[in-house]
Amino acid sequence: MTSAINIPVYSDALVVLGTAGIIVPLMRRLGVSPVIGYLAAGALLGPLGLGSFIDKAPFLFWITVVDAERVAAIADLGVVFLLFLIGLELSYERLLAMRRLVFGLGGAQVLICSALLAAVGLWRGLSPAAAVLLGACLALSSTAIVLEVLSGQGRLKSGAGRASFAILLAQDIAVIPLLMFVSILGAGAGGPVLVSIGLALLQAAAAVAIIVVAGRVIMRPVFRVVAGQKSSELFIAAILFVIIGAGFVAALAGLPMTLGAFVAGLLLAETAYRKTVEAAIEPFKGLLLGVFFLTVGMTFDARDLAREPGWLLAAVAGLITLKALVILLLARLFKLPAGVSIETALLLGPGGEFAFVGLGLATSLGLLEPRTASFVIAVTALSMALIPPLAGIGRVMARKFEARGAPAPELSVMPQNRQKHVIVVGHGRVGKVVCALLSEHGARYTAVDINAATVIADRRAGGDVYFGDATNVEFMRVCGLKEAAGLVITLDLPATTDRVVMEARAARPDLHIVARARDSAHARRLYALGVNNAVHETMEASLQIAEAALVGIGKPIGHVIAAIHEFRDTMRKRLQGPPDGDKPAGDGALPPT
Repeated sequence: MTSAINIPVYSDALVVLGTAGIIVPLMRRLGVSPVIGYLAAGALLGPLGLGSFIDKAPFLFWITVVDAERVAAIADLGVVFLLFLIGLELSYERLLAMRRLVFGLGGAQVLICSALLAAVGLWRGLSPAAAVLLGACLALSSTAIVLEVLSGQGRLKSGAGRASFAILLAQDIAVIPLLMFVSILGAGAGGPVLVSIGLALLQAAAAVAIIVVAGRVIMRPVFRVVAGQKSSELFIAAILFVIIGAGFVAALAGLPMTLGAFVAGLLLAETAYRKTVEAAIEPFKGLLLGVFFLTVGMTFDARDLAREPGWLLAAVAGLITLKALVILLLARLFKLPAGVSIETALLLGPGGEFAFVGLGLATSLGLLEPRTASFVIAVTALSMALIPPLAGIGRVMARKFEARGAPAPELSVMPQNRQKHVIVVGHGRVGKVVCALLSEHGARYTAVDINAATVIADRRAGGDVYFGDATNVEFMRVCGLKEAAGLVITLDLPATTDRVVMEARAARPDLHIVARARDSAHARRLYALGVNNAVHETMEASLQIAEAALVGIGKPIGHVIAAIHEFRDTMRKRLQGPPDGDKPAGDGALPPT
């Protein structure tokens, strides 16, 4: 016996899931943030986009979302998961180490930008509560896109990366009182804004107390038992129970589910399960957040751009300019370098994804008019789309300001003339070990690094390292590329490693080159570029573990070492050969010992 299914509901769900599966790989191939792709797809395929033409073209029913409310519940779970992960990242030690930038610089940015943007809202005729809400929403920046841009550039640990992360952390913390404020106002609490905030904090305190007590009494013992079962399915089920259960407790108190999930993340952050939990829910979080951004894009009406293009573009420019100026001035006040301050200001000037959460909640509760909310969502979405180009502009401007400053004397030291030496590119943890072993065996070397802070610190500590860009063949000639016996590249940035190999091999076809490879695909690419040996990170770690295990259980050390070498040679030949759908290194087997 078959039961009838709700065709429109399933149709909308299939469009959302299919779009999510297509957008991520496509956007990554194009070098665009998936968040922007989700927003654009939502606007195009939503009921205000192509969905509005179904009456004229019925076939559009099968490739558009007719009713965004049908997938809203899934989208809300995405935000709950995101807040849980933020709580998981906020360990006490991290906050303590970054307290000056998080609570000083970040806190000041949130308060000042919120106040200035609220004043603009009041000037435009909004009520005090709506103006404060709008100002707080627009004061936030995009954690998802900014961190993705910085991570893609390998600059999370740079000056701008640390400053941006600190401000984003402060903004993430501010999301909780913001959502509580919206919920209390929507519940009809009367009185002034400050009274509403006070009531929100009291209710939040009660809900948090229940979650914390339950977490310490129930959650940690439960996780100990579940982890002992060594079942990934049971572990994931426990995580989902904790996230949704904590959110349910917060919802019973009239507060957003995100508050409960956030507190649950804080509790788990102090346990040994933090990294395991984060890895387990990453796939769920990515999919659910994608659905969330799709539904946000569905609220964007392209006709707003056609109706008020001037006001919309002016609002985008005004938002970015106001926030960027505030962040720039605060960063300089906190004695950050000019280049870092400019880059951070341009990265965080646009709006962020939590504005969609706050505005959507406020609209559903009747605190904002739909047309006002739609206009602000359009402003936020357009400003977020500008983050990648603004990041590029900020980087260029930062370099110019860095060039104007007087460089540290350690950075102007040039390498000595050497013969038959080894050039080591990268003086991080791996590079330092390589240089130490070369020195121990009497081999002369010239170490270079592009990180100015690393070079300054190492030279002041007595290290023999020089500042420069190894992708610049003229600099490498100064380092003695023509006279060198070998080149070792220890960088963990595949694209940069590839460029160094190409330039060096073009200048010295006979040079012996050893390079660090991220994975099998990168190792194969390096061999194609002409390296003599690509050191596969994962494989080498696996071989060392296997060697220690075999020797530890009593296998003859000579046979083990020979087997390890044979396995390594086999893998090297496989990677040097034509692609054949090779299996991971772990799929092979060590020769008999």
